[in-house]
Amino acid sequence: MIIIASTNGAIGIPQAWEILEQGGTALDAVEAATRIVEDNPDDHTVGYGGYPNLVGDVELDASIMDGTTLQAGAVGALRGYRYAITVARRVMEELPHVMLAGEGAARFAAEMGMQSEHLLTEQAAQVWRAGIDGQQPTISASQTALLDELRRHTANLTSDPERVSGTVNFIAQDRTGHIASAVSTSGWAWKYPGRVGDSPVIGAGNYADDRYGAAACTGWGELAIRAGTTRCVVLYLKLGYTLEEACHAAFADLIAPHEDPGTAIMSMVALDRHGNHCAVSTSSGRTYVYQAAGMTNLEELPRLVITPGQK
Repeated sequence: MIIIASTNGAIGIPQAWEILEQGGTALDAVEAATRIVEDNPDDHTVGYGGYPNLVGDVELDASIMDGTTLQAGAVGALRGYRYAITVARRVMEELPHVMLAGEGAARFAAEMGMQSEHLLTEQAAQVWRAGIDGQQPTISASQTALLDELRRHTANLTSDPERVSGTVNFIAQDRTGHIASAVSTSGWAWKYPGRVGDSPVIGAGNYADDRYGAAACTGWGELAIRAGTTRCVVLYLKLGYTLEEACHAAFADLIAPHEDPGTAIMSMVALDRHGNHCAVSTSSGRTYVYQAAGMTNLEELPRLVITPGQK
């Protein structure tokens, strides 16, 4: 048994570990762990208290994947429901779809009996107002004029995804060897309304397959979407690469040959079917956490630093 996570997932690992120790599934473990992070108002990258988009609305992205069946569920640009990961799981289990977005995702959450609520906390709202120099939406301003003004004030802020974005990643393998992965985020702070990142895109920000392994990303989601980063990791594992080699190869594909590697900001956690774990980042000083059989507490480890584009 093992569970790995981005560092901000540390608060969710104890409950997830208890589920695994009691014979629960990897799928249940990653959902439970993610909900704890979504519940944390001090984490402004996920769920309740997440940083809002340009116009002050919190929009959530999430996905969950069952490595045994390859079934997956996801939501994008979800408003009004903090447990985006649970909505994603219900999409997987209740619908013939993989992803719902926007109003459709919120409608489905309501139909599933979930409680709607206001997700923008005062603390997050203060940061948002400071970030846009006090330019708040007003009833008298037209939507077009408002967005133009916000874009002007936030151009520098949103050019640094590492500063204004974040995600929680969990990957677990239960005592039967089954693997599941979960990703949840409030996305890129001050993003354009309706923007959907890599977190709910299966194969980009999240992928799991019992036969080979799993991976989950955080960072500049657009890069992972166009490169299919997490699916690449699993494919490289299928081809016989070691886990570290697979992560290096996937990061080599993040940017085009003419692009500056310094503009690519990405981190990833990964696990192979043997329980080997690895975490990588384009930035130094990043860490991840894990707990495995025989450990009484989680451990925090440094991530390997990889320069995108290098083979």
